[in-house]
Amino acid sequence: MTAHYDPERDQEARSLVSDLRTVLGTHGIKLPSLGRDYGDPTLITLGNCNLATAKALVDALRQA
Repeated sequence: MTAHYDPERDQEARSLVSDLRTVLGTHGIKLPSLGRDYGDPTLITLGNCNLATAKALVDALRQA
């Protein structure tokens, strides 16, 4: 199956990546491999992180 480029979905994904970077950054969390995966379906890549980052992410989500 060939991936179909959908400009609206692409823009939504890019916007979500930006929002995630901003929100995570307010908690001091940086996911270096955060980005848009260009497969079909449209996915956001959260990627690998070290233990300190994973702990910070868990702590931030628990406070939410």
